[in-house]
Amino acid sequence: MIKKIIIDSSVSVKWINQIDEDLLEQADKILLDVQAEKIVLFAPELSKYEIGNALLRKQFSTQHVKDTIHLLYQLPITFVPETEDLAKQTYMIAHETGMTYYDASFVALAKQEDALLVTHNAKHQGKSTTVKVISLKDYSTSVLS
Repeated sequence: MIKKIIIDSSVSVKWINQIDEDLLEQADKILLDVQAEKIVLFAPELSKYEIGNALLRKQFSTQHVKDTIHLLYQLPITFVPETEDLAKQTYMIAHETGMTYYDASFVALAKQEDALLVTHNAKHQGKSTTVKVISLKDYSTSVLS
């Protein structure tokens, strides 16, 4: 059975940037699991904006950013637009846990899709008790069992 994985922006940035990024081997393992049809990847549409903001902060050349954005749209991720129901769920999670609406959007999507959330920064989304959150450093195929 193929498992659903929600990918936090912190993981996606590793695939498209790879400059001064750690845990690239674990991030690449996720892509290998997609190719092996063990998992499918989802992220909230918001993720694209977070990634764009991360690229802006890194002050790369315009051409490098254009190439990087092109790569982002080639990744095997289904970006999910926010619906009214998802927005309400996101708000409730943020309100109950104290995490930002941004971080809660990944948790809400994981809850909606009955999926595992993989993030490089588990201290934020890890506050949730409604979904399983895995730190990228701990990702392995055994997590999928």
